[in-house]
Amino acid sequence: MVIIGVDSHKRTHTVVAVDETGRKLGEKTAPATPDGHLELRAWAGRSPDRTWALEDCRHLSRRLERDLLRAGERVLRVPPRLMAGARRAGREPGKSDPIDALAVARAALREPDLPVAVLEGPERDLRLLVDHRDDLVAERTRDMARLRWHLHELDPGNEPSPRSLDRAKVLAALEARLATFEGTVARLARALVTRIRALTAEINALEREITGLVAALAPSLLALRGCGALSAAKLVGEAGGIARFRSRAAFARHNGSAPVPVWSGNDVRHRLSRGGNRQLNAALHRIAITQVRIGAEGRRYYDQRIAAGDTTTEAYRALRRRLSDEVYRRMRDDDGLLATTRAPLAAAA
Repeated sequence: MVIIGVDSHKRTHTVVAVDETGRKLGEKTAPATPDGHLELRAWAGRSPDRTWALEDCRHLSRRLERDLLRAGERVLRVPPRLMAGARRAGREPGKSDPIDALAVARAALREPDLPVAVLEGPERDLRLLVDHRDDLVAERTRDMARLRWHLHELDPGNEPSPRSLDRAKVLAALEARLATFEGTVARLARALVTRIRALTAEINALEREITGLVAALAPSLLALRGCGALSAAKLVGEAGGIARFRSRAAFARHNGSAPVPVWSGNDVRHRLSRGGNRQLNAALHRIAITQVRIGAEGRRYYDQRIAAGDTTTEAYRALRRRLSDEVYRRMRDDDGLLATTRAPLAAAA
């Protein structure tokens, strides 16, 4: 068995092959282009029993990973944190692309149950749309803050009420009022009103598109009380395919809702996990807060934890962990439903 570790960069990819004992067999650097990917495959072709190990930096390795998978290669994703230990354990000092590629290969050889890469599906499209919407919302928020300062300078005490600058009626009234002012501040304020209106229209259009996509991809997840379309889209997009998690415990560890053991001997304790995907964790927290507020299923469990002596923070942490299992179950159901839907279509094709 040969493991081929890859250190990916924007311009080049460096690969190092090791045998089952971790002994270096060879190395090669090729351009990060389709022709370069073919060159790497041709170089690796002399090892029939091979597995590729890519450092999980998909903004750099996504195209290479896609080309390898389409060519029928087996690809593992190695978390970057595993490289540090492998690099320190190596006999060659320093840091270079071949050293990093060798560390990736040895980390893949040492660590069992690494994620196996698969071709990305509609989940990535959903994630791209959600991330783009988040960027637009952040941009609009900055423009709203600037507009409020200009309005305070022009007409102190007559600023719009909080959280109202995304309403068409409020923006129209502001535009009419600003038309009565002259000067640079008023001109900038009018420009900000125009930008906020355009951003709001784009954000609303994206939200409608996301809602339609997530309704088709995750109907069971949307049926969970407290989980709206945007939270469901965030969960589906950030998970990147629920089938890649071997169990609900693995999913909980990935999203940071599983506590970390910190005990020795008979003193068994756990602490809050600060790691994991924080976007997934935030989505679970929003669902937990909503369920407690509206008195849904999570409220009963939250009250039980409070009655048992938990603080509010501890009760929410426990509820997030419980919701992680429920989200995992529903996403597995949705994944199975989509698989059965695709099968007749593939047979017909």
